[in-house]
Amino acid sequence: MATGKYYEGVGRRKSAVARVRLFAGSGAFTVNEKPLNDYFHLDTLATLAQTPLRATQNEARFTVSAQVKGGGPIGQADAVSLGLARALLAADTAFKGALRKAGLLTRDPREKERKKPGLKKARKAKQYTKR
Repeated sequence: MATGKYYEGVGRRKSAVARVRLFAGSGAFTVNEKPLNDYFHLDTLATLAQTPLRATQNEARFTVSAQVKGGGPIGQADAVSLGLARALLAADTAFKGALRKAGLLTRDPREKERKKPGLKKARKAKQYTKR
């Protein structure tokens, strides 16, 4: 893990929370102390997590370290993406236009709906039988 001055951003998606730190460096990307492609086994998830760097053309300028907890792989990748976008914004406010245009600064507000009493799931009811 890199040391020294860094920029931090927190991203959330569903029940996943990511704390992303941005260091000046070589372009290494670690998630929970593992390389990005080892942590997110699907290339699409790794690409989703790196989207803010690509939108601002900063793949090789920063070293990224992310700590992510909770949720599943897609929610975690989205949380890392939002945290990275916020950290890039903290590093340089000139990135705001590119990040906003790509839709990377808006948190997805959808959450899992709670289960209701008398139902099997949040909305699924027991099957109705007429006879």
